Amino acid sequence: MSVDLRDELDKEILDIVQKEIPLVAEPYKAMAEKIGTTEEVLLERLRSMKGQEIRQVSAIFDTKALGYQSSLVAARIAPEKLDEMAKVFNEHPGITHNYKRNHDFNLWFTIAVPPNSRFGLEKTVEILGELGQVDSIRLLPTLKLFKIGVQLDVKKENEANAKADPNYTEEMRRAAMSIPLTDLDIKVILELQKDLPFVSRPFDEWAANLNMTTDQLLAHAKLLVERGQMRRFSAVLNHRKAGFRANGMGVWHVPEDRTDEIGYKMGSFRAVSHCYLRPIYPDWKYNIFTMVHGRDMEECEAILQAIEDETGITDRITLYSTKEYKKTRVSYFTPEIYEWEEAVAQRLGL
Repeated sequence: MSVDLRDELDKEILDIVQKEIPLVAEPYKAMAEKIGTTEEVLLERLRSMKGQEIRQVSAIFDTKALGYQSSLVAARIAPEKLDEMAKVFNEHPGITHNYKRNHDFNLWFTIAVPPNSRFGLEKTVEILGELGQVDSIRLLPTLKLFKIGVQLDVKKENEANAKADPNYTEEMRRAAMSIPLTDLDIKVILELQKDLPFVSRPFDEWAANLNMTTDQLLAHAKLLVERGQMRRFSAVLNHRKAGFRANGMGVWHVPEDRTDEIGYKMGSFRAVSHCYLRPIYPDWKYNIFTMVHGRDMEECEAILQAIEDETGITDRITLYSTKEYKKTRVSYFTPEIYEWEEAVAQRLGL
């Protein structure tokens, strides 16, 4: 496993590619010029980091803005069954992140289902709970988005309490959700969600697949960004191989009348990649979730302590992932989910 990046140029490259890949015909040339290297060197470095520090380079869409239903889900499963049952959950194509975490609710996953899902979100989770032999399962959908957007501090330039403005908000999501997708939008999305090749003109092939010019494809991609349906086009890093070995989900019990105030304040911390308001249950009192990534647990705790110090909210716990069962991206408007639903319907007689 790669632990330490090779040199400062690698760090510079990882910093820029996770922020944004420019939607131009020769994006790598544009990025190379920005960081003071050549396109040839940049491409060589990117190829060497693919499958190591870099997991994928593609469009990052807002799931709800595309009409999908999605949620974080917490399940409590007998520890001796956990590894086996995690495989059952992983069979669902809409489950993209699935982790064992250090809590009685020991399996945490994210799930998305398409707008024309046979079962819908709640029924799908109910079925998964049955198939996964859970003792308890809790839907934890986003009630309000305060921040979303992973930006790892690869160059280690920021303190734990450093701030950054969110680049995607609840208001932007709601506006995007009000715009219906066209057939052409969906065709473009199917291309843009592919892994971008490391060649000088990477968008040309996708444009040809759509019988479009490259300029037409890029213009449509920019339109999806303007609408808020696509948040950005960028690399997703393999956190552990990029040196970030710990991810802590800080969950907070915040008074109901202060959730907006505190949520936006927590989301303003640069090191917080996701900040959401979620529902509570009789056996789950934490309503604001903040995800942080660190080189180790100590770094995560320093960030969460800085949040605590600034907000005065002290009723919290941190859930660390102790095992990764699945981490991928949602594949939108592809047939796999419908095939899973059909197979399960036949199996369960639904």
